[in-house]
Order: sequence, then structure tokens, then C-alpha cells
Amino acid sequence: MQRLLFTAGFILIVLTGFSQKVGLVLSGGAAKGIAHVGVLKALEENEIPIDYVVGTSMGGIIGGCYAAGMSPHQIEEIVLSKEFLQWINGNFEVGNRSYYSRNDDDASFLRLNLSLDSAFSILLNTNIANDLSLNFALAEKLAQPSAIAGNNFDSLFIPLRVVASDIFTQNEVILSQGALSDALRATQTVPFFYTPIRIDGKYLFDGGVYNNFPVDVIQKEFKPDVIIGSNVSSKVYQEYPYGEDDKLISKSLLYMLLDKSDPSDIPESGVYLQPNLGGYTTFDFGKAQALIDSGYVQTMRQIEEIKSKITERRTCEEVAVARNTFNNKTAPFIIEQLEFDGFNLNQQKYINRFFKTGKRVLTFNEVKTGFYNLASEDYFNNLYPGFTFNPDEKNFNFKLTKRPQNNFQVDFGGVIATRNISSIYLGLNYYYFNRSLTHANINFTAGNFYKSIQMKARIDIPNRIRYYLEPYATFNNWDFFQGKDLVVKSTQPTVLNRIDRKIGLSWGFPIKRNYKLTLDGAYINNRDQYINSKVLVSTDTLDILRLRGSRVGINFSTNTLNRKQYASTGKFYSFGVDWFGVNEILEPGNTSVTTGINKTYRSWLRVKFSLEQYFKRGIYSSGYCFEGVFSNQPVFTNYGGTIINAPAFNPMQDSKTLLLENFRAFNYIAGGWRNVFSIRKSLDFRLEGYLFKPIEAIVVGQNQEAVLSQEITTIYFAGTAGLVLHSTVGPISLSVNYYDDKQNELGVLLHVGFLLFNKASMD
Repeated sequence: MQRLLFTAGFILIVLTGFSQKVGLVLSGGAAKGIAHVGVLKALEENEIPIDYVVGTSMGGIIGGCYAAGMSPHQIEEIVLSKEFLQWINGNFEVGNRSYYSRNDDDASFLRLNLSLDSAFSILLNTNIANDLSLNFALAEKLAQPSAIAGNNFDSLFIPLRVVASDIFTQNEVILSQGALSDALRATQTVPFFYTPIRIDGKYLFDGGVYNNFPVDVIQKEFKPDVIIGSNVSSKVYQEYPYGEDDKLISKSLLYMLLDKSDPSDIPESGVYLQPNLGGYTTFDFGKAQALIDSGYVQTMRQIEEIKSKITERRTCEEVAVARNTFNNKTAPFIIEQLEFDGFNLNQQKYINRFFKTGKRVLTFNEVKTGFYNLASEDYFNNLYPGFTFNPDEKNFNFKLTKRPQNNFQVDFGGVIATRNISSIYLGLNYYYFNRSLTHANINFTAGNFYKSIQMKARIDIPNRIRYYLEPYATFNNWDFFQGKDLVVKSTQPTVLNRIDRKIGLSWGFPIKRNYKLTLDGAYINNRDQYINSKVLVSTDTLDILRLRGSRVGINFSTNTLNRKQYASTGKFYSFGVDWFGVNEILEPGNTSVTTGINKTYRSWLRVKFSLEQYFKRGIYSSGYCFEGVFSNQPVFTNYGGTIINAPAFNPMQDSKTLLLENFRAFNYIAGGWRNVFSIRKSLDFRLEGYLFKPIEAIVVGQNQEAVLSQEITTIYFAGTAGLVLHSTVGPISLSVNYYDDKQNELGVLLHVGFLLFNKASMD
């Protein structure tokens, strides 16, 4: 009888496949690693059990999410979301960036991040991508599964190992415990792309540096009966890329990590999968659906081979029940307190204000809002966030770790144009953080048309009512004669040289996340030199108009536009009220009918609003803009001084480089329609049209005086059509521009870089 029972048991074991244990290995491969999602989908649909997972780099990310209790469908939703692309590209999710911390737009297109210590030693921050959003997303999505497992990767929904690298000892590091988000973040730290993080006191990098296809790790750690190896890494180029090597050399380090994995690493009892990804690059994160499909198709092609080697089955219902059982152990996402690593007590008090900590606990949304409000300031974009679990209280702490801060930043920029308006830009930024955060900035612009020096220091004080103080001093110089067209020789160049100086103080307050209220006061000392005729003679002397006085104002604004120039999504809104009180001092030149120095005090009140908004659907974005000015500004001594100091409507990229007399008035309403067609990923075709209606047009009188005309039929048109390529050095734009202005009616402009200027004292 015993022999019969033994024989029956033996047969049962054979028939059930000896309770086979199946291990899944997922290679690195950057964007190509998204194909692993399709592999997981096909395996689950065909009831293939997965008992262990080991992954490197993107394989570690996908495998870690699966081990954390996410279904293939859930992982697919994540990698197909627009938020995923924002994390990878180092951008904030829409709506998370605080406008209050946004700096004024400038002409910079490159920032060099440096750390400057007390001994004036400089350390270059070499990372290319900003990892702030990615780090928070990993911490958010993996904190609860990590808590369920007690930070033990063997206790996850699927036992897991993640491979990272210690480049100092030149060894691979196998991660089997700790915060799951830290492990996944470490395994994808491509050197010079992402800033490394510390785990157990060591900086760890991408696992693909030493082991991009960790078959040996799963054999050593889990000893599975069958190994399924999914490899998405292959030679980037089968032959040397002549003609492209100069462009590709900057990515050479990443290519070194993507070595061609060896299929023979998989034993004969296992299955080697290699999706056909020949048409994709390691940066094709935007082609996630196609990559997933490739992984799915390849797995289905080999599904009979897989089934022949794995006899055990695990139904979708069984997997779903087990997954739900694991996820139902999740503790509520309640945050008890903040933890700090690397911050002194004064700095901790500053940060606490962003989270309004006290005796009460925080919800996850409150923590997320506080974190992004803090991280919207450039100085804090190197913070590392994480969640730790308190098993006794069944709640979490939110931990902020200080990594080497970028307290010294150098900005480079400028513009090259076919008109003589080219310039170079240099900005120097220094941060000091203790009880408050001080951001000191000095920037320089040099060119024939425009020169500028600006110094300012913003002091952020997060008391119960958060605010900042910003003293500033600005010197601007525009020489419109030097801004003449180099291609089309104008017979009537604009003779105007403007020196614009102001010293002031701004006081700013946040209004929720997306709005800001600013109070501003400044002393103005300007000088304008111009002629009172259209033709310049060599013997002419210029009128010199000086304005000395003050302005005070209040402004309410928001800006969510996606670009500093040539936006296609988002919204800009500004409403301001300003009072001006200046002394006008006119020294007439020989083109003036006025004689003798004229001194007059002028004061006025001005209300201005601006609105710009875009609505995007597919490749087409439709936008509109409105602007209005209402004031009791008086005319100055002559027409020239009046028109150049009147508010101007500047709707197009080169409007501020031209003296458009027909688009200036003390009172006006204006608006336009913008059409943006995305021809390719970074190439747009723009077609724009605008109308300007002066409520009181400024016209020249018989004796060069300024006269206000209320002609109701006067409307002026402006329009532009052109191509814009959004590149790493700013926009590259070729456009045809039309203005209803005799002196600047039609022009063709090609420029590379940002046509942006510091604010003038009268703006």
C-alpha cells in the first residue's frame, strides 16, 4: 500500500511540473526597456507564473513596479501617461510649479550649475537631466508597497532583486532591502545624466554599468527552475556611424551601458526573449505604445516554447486575487511629520513653513503641494524626497535629503539675427540659505542695439504670510539707429537712443499656487535722444529728454506658458495699476521748434491688463491675446518725447526692436489670434494676426506738439507667418512680419535665440 501511495505521489509531482519556480530577468535599455511591459502582459494573459524578478536600469523600474503589486495594465497606463514623459524629461507635472517662484524671463538658454563653498572651491554639477519630479513620483507610488513588505524585497508581491553599481570599487551592488523607490532610482542613475543618490552611505549608479542582463544574479539569489530573460539591449549601431558621430558623441556614455547581452547566459531550460526594437532609440520614450507592442508580439511568438518549458499555470483570477490581497494591506497615506537629512535647525524651520506643520498630521496632497512649492525655487531642485513608514502608528514620515546644492549658477544666452539686434547674455546667480533664502543675481547683455546691466537680490521670508523683498537696480540702453535692418537698407532709419535707469524695491506675495501679487516702487532716471524729423543730417543735434521721478504700483499676475517665447500651451494674465510722478526736462536740438530748456512736472495714473491663452488639440494650438491700457497720462513738450514714452502694444517677437508709432497710445485696446501647427516634434508653423485700436491716437501737430485724436475709425493691423524650431539654444525662427506702419511695414527676420529684454522703467 505504501509503495502504491509513493508511486501515485511521484506521478502527481511529475504531472504538476515539480512545482516549478519561474524567474524573470529584465535587462536595461533606457526607453527600449518599456518593451518589458508587453512581455509581462503576454505572460500573464497566458497564465505563465512569475515567482521572482531581477532587473537592471529600466528593467529594474518595470520589474520593481510589477513586484510592488502593480498589474501590467497599471504599469502600461503609467508609461503611456503625459506625466511619465514629464518625469523623464525633468519637467514638473502641469499645475505643480508655483508661479510665485518663477523668475523673470531672460535671454538665457544654458545654465551651468556649480557648488561654491566657504573656501571658494567650485564643484561642477555634471548631471544633464533634472530628476526632481521623477524622484517624487517613485517615492509616491512605491512608499506603500515598500511599507507592506517592511522594506524587505523578499516580502513584496513578487520577490525582487535590483542591480546597481558602485563605480568607485567597480562592483555591482545587489539591492534586496530598503526603500524600494531608492533602489529603483539608483539602478537607473546613468552617470552624468542623473544625480546619484546614497544608499547605505554609498553613491550608486546605473546597474547596466557592470551587469546589464543579470541572469547570474537571479541564479545566485533565487535558484529558479526556469529563467525567462527579456533583453532589450543590443548594439546601437552595427557599423560605425560615419557622418553622425559628431552629433552622437555626447551620448557615448549611455551607449557604453547598452552592451549587447549574450543569449547564452540563459540556460537551455530557460527562454531568451529579444523584441525587435531595431527601429527605436534609447531616447524614444514618446513611442511607449509601440515599444510595449513589440515586447508583447515577441513574447506571443515564443509562447509555445515558454509553455513547453513551464508546465505550471497561474490563472489571471488567481494572480488578481493574490495581488489584491497584497495591496489591501496598504496603510493610509497619512504623514505624521517631516524628517530632514543635511539641514540645520534654521533651514528646517524655513522648510516647515511650506508644509504648515504643527500638531496635526498631513495628507499626501498637502505634502505634495508643499514639496512642489518649495522645489519650484531653483535652489531646491536638487532635493531628494522619500517616505518612511512607522509600523507602530501605521503612518508615514516625509523625508527631505539635502544633496550638494547648486548655490552658484551661471547663465549663458543671447540672440543672433539678420537685423542688427544681436546680443550676448551672461547671468550670475548666488544663493544663501539659512533663516531665509537669498538669491542674488547680476546679468549683463551686450549688443549694438541693446545693452543692459541689472542687479537684484530676492529675499524669501516664509512667515505665516509668505512674502519676498527684492531690491533691484537696472540700466538699459536701446540704440534704434543701430538696430537697422542689415538686409533691407532703410532710407529712413529711426534716430533714437534710450537710456533707461531705475532703482527700486518689489514686495511679492503668493496668491494660492498660480498667482502672485506684487507691490513695487522705483526711482526713475531716463534719457532719450531723438530728432524731430524723418531724415537725419550730419549736422543735426538731437533733442535730449530727461525724466526723473518715481513710480509706485500694484500688479496681479500668473504665467503657465510652456515657453519664454513662442508659447503654444498655457496662460498668461497680468493686471496692474501704476502711478507716475516725473520731472520732464527737455533740451531741444536744432531739429526742434522749441528753444530753451523746458522743465515741467508730470503725473498720471495708468491701468493695464494683458491676457494670453492657448488651447491645444493634437498638432494644432489656437491662442488669443488681449491687452488694454487706460490712463490720464499727459502729453509731453513735443511729439517725439510723447510718443516714445507712451505705452506700446508689442505682440510680435521683434516689436520691441522697432519704434512703431501707430501702435502706441495713452489709451488703447488690442488683441490677436495665434495659430500654431506642430509640423514635427520641435518644429512649429505660426500664423498670427493682431488689431490695435487707439482710443486716443497720438498725432503730430503743426508745431511738433503732440495732439490727441479721437478718430473712431482708426484701427491698425499687424501680422506674422513663419517657422519656429525649438532647439537647445532657444528658438530658431524665420518669419515674415507686417506692421501697419510706413517706416516698418514689411520685413523678414531670421533669429537664433531669445529676443527678450529686461523690463523698462515705464513698462
